[in-house]
Amino acid sequence: MSRHNFIATATFGLEATVRREVERIGRVHGRADLDDVRVLDGRVDFSADISAVPICNIWLRSADRLLLNMSEFEARTFTELFDGTYAAPWDEWLPEDARFIVAGKSVRSALSSVPACQKIVEKAVVERLKTRYKRDWFPKTGAVYKIQVSILKDRAALTIDTTGPGLHKRGYRGEAVAAPLKETLAAALIELSYWRRDRILLDPLCGSGTIPIEAALMARNIAPGLMRRFVSEDWPRIDRGLWQDARSEAYAAIDAGFAPRIFASDNDPAAIETARRNAYRAGVEDCVAFEVKDIAGLALPGPYGVVITNPPYGERMGDIAQAEALYKAMGRLLTDKTWSSYVITSHEGFEKLFGRRADARRKLFNGMIQTNYYQFYGEKPTR
Repeated sequence: MSRHNFIATATFGLEATVRREVERIGRVHGRADLDDVRVLDGRVDFSADISAVPICNIWLRSADRLLLNMSEFEARTFTELFDGTYAAPWDEWLPEDARFIVAGKSVRSALSSVPACQKIVEKAVVERLKTRYKRDWFPKTGAVYKIQVSILKDRAALTIDTTGPGLHKRGYRGEAVAAPLKETLAAALIELSYWRRDRILLDPLCGSGTIPIEAALMARNIAPGLMRRFVSEDWPRIDRGLWQDARSEAYAAIDAGFAPRIFASDNDPAAIETARRNAYRAGVEDCVAFEVKDIAGLALPGPYGVVITNPPYGERMGDIAQAEALYKAMGRLLTDKTWSSYVITSHEGFEKLFGRRADARRKLFNGMIQTNYYQFYGEKPTR
């Protein structure tokens, strides 16, 4: 198979996590033949054959989406943008009836008018398609192709989105409580911890259950994109058999007999009911023990466990005192030296309220909110 360049986009601070996922997919799913993996700001680049489109979309847990990298070049003038766009192999990917749209952004570049850049790119794509299909008008009634032109410091990048709705749209979250955590970020928080599926996991402030559900999917090796569709499934260039093979492999890889020890609680009965429904839709309702419980009344369910949680941040004035009380209660609960704790919050005084300094911190963005991921290491279990 011919090889293509891809970009797995990543939230700031999670590039290394996404890189490890891409490399793991390359090892486990050898058909995609991933190589040349490189980390850049907000993205992980790699090359692979076309089977990487279904495999990566189905298996990536922490990436935001998978893009086909069509071309990158210097563009300080509209002529350079047109010529660089025209040179890309659009006619190899877009069929005659392709319903393509062009989105754009420009940062610190001479070509600062995004609408003008979008028009130039669309015109160049049409001219390239004319060379193959020998027609002057295209109906745009077929499969969807979202083209993105991104210009940063006068360097243009042209991509096609293979994902559609972002990879955080797993399909199990029918509803959410206030300030839900994206599934992709929840998966990354777990990947960044010392939790492994044979250890206890506790989320004492679980909300709609995203962290424990993502952990359960990992524990049973359930591919996160198994229950949804992707925009590139309708592309003629990608044989439907590749999608069928990728899904068949994903189903065969599920470890349905494994029983993880995952506990999740919240003091809001409605949140716990929502979490239970979400877990049911994800197919892991038997993996998580949900409980309506205030954190002050919790007891740790055994030694050598791991807490991973996304507590309220107290962003609104009326919620600050409540959030700070939760942080203090969390510190009182987690005094057992065999437990490790991982907490994401934007509250600058978290460590003081928790009662000790973190062993490590990592800056992450939860949506538009800059946070710290505080990591407190407990004793490792003996083998």
